[in-house]
Amino acid sequence: MRSVRMKDRVAFGPKGPLGVLVDPMTWRAAPYLLVSGGFGLVWFVVVTLATALAVPLVVVWVGLPLTMAAVLMWRGGAMVERRLLRAAFGVRIADPYRGRPEGGLLAHLTWLLGDKATWQDLGYLLMLLPLGLVESALSVALWTATAMLLLVPLARVLYVLGGVDSGLVVDNWPGALLAGAFGVLLLVLTAYLVRGMAWLHGTLGTVLLGGSEEDRLRASRARGIDAAESERRRIERDLHDGAQQRLLSVAVDLGRAQAKFDTDPEEARTLIAQAHAGTKAAIAELRNLARGIHPAILTDRGLDAALSGLAARAPVHVDVSVELAERPPAAVESIAYFTVAEALTNLAKHSGASEASVTVFRDDRGVVVDVWDNGIGGAAVTPDGGLSGLADRAATLDGVLVLHSPVGGPTIVRAELPCEW
Repeated sequence: MRSVRMKDRVAFGPKGPLGVLVDPMTWRAAPYLLVSGGFGLVWFVVVTLATALAVPLVVVWVGLPLTMAAVLMWRGGAMVERRLLRAAFGVRIADPYRGRPEGGLLAHLTWLLGDKATWQDLGYLLMLLPLGLVESALSVALWTATAMLLLVPLARVLYVLGGVDSGLVVDNWPGALLAGAFGVLLLVLTAYLVRGMAWLHGTLGTVLLGGSEEDRLRASRARGIDAAESERRRIERDLHDGAQQRLLSVAVDLGRAQAKFDTDPEEARTLIAQAHAGTKAAIAELRNLARGIHPAILTDRGLDAALSGLAARAPVHVDVSVELAERPPAAVESIAYFTVAEALTNLAKHSGASEASVTVFRDDRGVVVDVWDNGIGGAAVTPDGGLSGLADRAATLDGVLVLHSPVGGPTIVRAELPCEW
């Protein structure tokens, strides 16, 4: 059975009032917005003081290392902000910097100052002060007013039962209940405003901290080339270590059998039988290798049949649902197939799951692949792991791979693959 998030199960849908209130992203964004003004002030002071100290000294040699230190400081601040935006808003922004050059201090300083991302980082950190102050002021005012209104009925109860005067007491029940009702309405409004501020902040962060579209496409292309090269090496290694060794063994057995035809026919027949078994094993390995490159069933019958075949070989029960009116492009089908294959392989090895589901559907931008299991969770994307390679494959289409696997489960692997029919 597929896991459905709480915000997707509530009345009025995931974007309705209850959906927004129970969505963890709302409550992850709220603390950051409350303190973003403090972050903006800290970074403004640090950047201003470091720059004011370093720039006047550029005319003498000591200004060069100080300038580099100042630039590295604001770069470090931007890197921290990228991680904070991911934690608070779920916005994933890769570091867009150019590769580090060879050479000494002057070469590195030229590299830092010549990188457009350096100045975009500075722009974001300076922008964070006014933006953060507005966000913090609005957040403090809204949450304070919401809390006060929601506490009025409780204060009335404490006053009636125990004579406790909290300063929030309304001298009649209708007024207290009306204040509580307004508190609920303001809570919903505040949740929507939090999501709106989070969206605006995340968008500005993506524009300033994420580099240009050209840079992202260049990085995506580079990851795709690396993924293809890694796949080529894997195929070469599998051929060398598997089928090639078996075929060499077959050749040796046939040579020995040929030498023994006249002197020891029984031994020759045994060797031929061994060669026959080795040939079948080599054919099986080549078939599996071809399936790993591009399975024939995917080409002939499409995603539904190919994913059903993967599910049938899984060690646990896997529900498969493919909701596509038309077949997507071959590249999208291939990435979707291997995403499911890798997820089910990891499930069998590590998850301890008893059931899983695979759902493929189309949204506004393209194909979405969801793989869910009820295992122990705790999965992570490692630099040289299978999921990392799949993320690089998805990046060649400007797609993304998202892993949600808290300790204790469940685990959800989602691939979002933009495409056009």
